[in-house]
Amino acid sequence: MPSHVFADRPAPQPPERGTVDALITRTRLLRGDMDAVRRDAAADDDDVQSRWQRALCDLAVHHLDDLGAQLGQLKEGLPAAGTDPLTGEPAGHGAHAHPGTGALLGRVGSADWDLLTDEVNWSDELYRIFGRPQESGPLSLDELPSVVLSDDQTRLTAMVTDCLVDGKPIDGEFRIRRPDSTVRTLHMLGEPVLDSDGCTASMWAVLRDVSDLRRSERTVRETEDSLQRREQIARTERQVAVELQEAVLPPWRGPLRLPRGGPAALDLAAHYLPSAAPSRIGGDWYDAMALPDGQSLLTVGALTGHGVGATSAMAMLLGALRGMAVAGIAPGALMGHLNELLEASAQPALGSAVYCRYDPVGRTLAWAQAGHPAPLLFRGGTGCALTPPSGVLLGSMPGTAYGQAREQLRPGDVLVLHTGGLTAHNAADASDEDGLLALAPRFTGSGTAQECMRMIVEQYGHLERGEDTCVLIARVGEA
Repeated sequence: MPSHVFADRPAPQPPERGTVDALITRTRLLRGDMDAVRRDAAADDDDVQSRWQRALCDLAVHHLDDLGAQLGQLKEGLPAAGTDPLTGEPAGHGAHAHPGTGALLGRVGSADWDLLTDEVNWSDELYRIFGRPQESGPLSLDELPSVVLSDDQTRLTAMVTDCLVDGKPIDGEFRIRRPDSTVRTLHMLGEPVLDSDGCTASMWAVLRDVSDLRRSERTVRETEDSLQRREQIARTERQVAVELQEAVLPPWRGPLRLPRGGPAALDLAAHYLPSAAPSRIGGDWYDAMALPDGQSLLTVGALTGHGVGATSAMAMLLGALRGMAVAGIAPGALMGHLNELLEASAQPALGSAVYCRYDPVGRTLAWAQAGHPAPLLFRGGTGCALTPPSGVLLGSMPGTAYGQAREQLRPGDVLVLHTGGLTAHNAADASDEDGLLALAPRFTGSGTAQECMRMIVEQYGHLERGEDTCVLIARVGEA
């Protein structure tokens, strides 16, 4: 391409070779580091977050590849006419002089349109970009729109007109359709060249095939949009799950006495401890209520899964449990009905639960469990887990019969029902039962269930749990 007198600035001086070599070295090192990051991203699970990370890595690699190739061309200088810019050998002819991409240098070409003589000069690279045989000759400015997509023709015409008429530099993109029907996106940088009278004599331009870059950028945008949509859906689902959970769980948060009167009434306290991940709201529940026959219902349980599905299933199961308890169904039989209900559910799930009926007249506790930690009984400064009756996870085996146990309680006894998962998610050797039983001496000196609950929250409230958990405490009233 001939030398030009630029319309708005003098021609820049070529950089020193040592400076370019240093930039090439730094680019290669950065490219190697980027490859390592891209491999790590590719090893992750194939979800939206991982696809977005990989798309960003690919986009960065494209930029670094182009930068390295352009620095290499800058180092070598302008090739002699008729030679290959990559090898220095005589250049081939036609659209397929280089198989594949040849190199990223093949994606940058130059053109010069002389307005006085109508002469047009294209570099060999530009023929390859357009997929045009050199024997067909270059395209004039009037012919150029014929290969440009109709949606972009107005943009190209405006850029060329502004350059030739108003002397504005060209800096824009348009898409072309090559003879093989492929569409490529080109970025065009150009300026008018003025004659001695200040009139536009010619126009030069450098055209770069940025199709791969734009494709990578679209992938980044699409995966980022998908990620944002997924996060928005997750936030909405969590809000729905939280509202559903709050609507279903008992409204009382402070201490409660059941039944309302009598010396053997239960002093109750409950607490819900969320997991470290706010998005993992689950199907855990606790409940206590007075029954029509003067007895009291105590229950805790948990369903597998997270989100709206788990909380809606929990709402269904807890509603059924309350209804059967009010109807006077014994704990063992009630567990069997819950098992069949979960088996017949449209969204199968597994669940564990403890259900107790407390009779204040004789201070007796009838209870059943389904694959759940047994209630802990604290008495006289010590604690132990109650011996559980038979019972498998709800929803795991249709037609299963559940056992029922009976426990005689005494004034001052403390019962702790929990759904597990109190310890931190990374404390593999920790045991909820051992940790709670270690609090037995402190429970003995407490006067209320609320004081016992405060001790548990102090012990476990600050830990990062992997799952939600519920704790229900019942203290038997003094005679």
